[in-house]
Amino acid sequence: MELSLERPEDFLYVRRVEDDAVTIVDRRFTRSLVLARDQVIEDWPVRDAKSLQPDDVQAILALKPEVVLLGTGTRQQFPNAATLGAFTRKNVGVEVMDNAAAARTHSVLASEGRDVVVAFILPG
Repeated sequence: MELSLERPEDFLYVRRVEDDAVTIVDRRFTRSLVLARDQVIEDWPVRDAKSLQPDDVQAILALKPEVVLLGTGTRQQFPNAATLGAFTRKNVGVEVMDNAAAARTHSVLASEGRDVVVAFILPG
């Protein structure tokens, strides 16, 4: 799925989402990652949403986002309540969706200037 024909210059953007990869600008990632406005945290050590733990989201929370989009792969899968609670305790909104939906939502929110972080869970 191709997501953007325009190239935004003020934030990193998702160009393509595949079942096993995400392309940020022109770089293809096959391991889970976290994308903020101006940085990519590579090799985020998460392989599936069900095993996601509160400690796993500390790198995301350190970015101090307004909202986090959690892309859980090809299907929406909710992490456990303790992990979701890690976001709410810091007053950070979190939305859980599949990777393609997370990429589309990120494009909209980032283009509006929102402080959004998207985390993509990939199987590799």
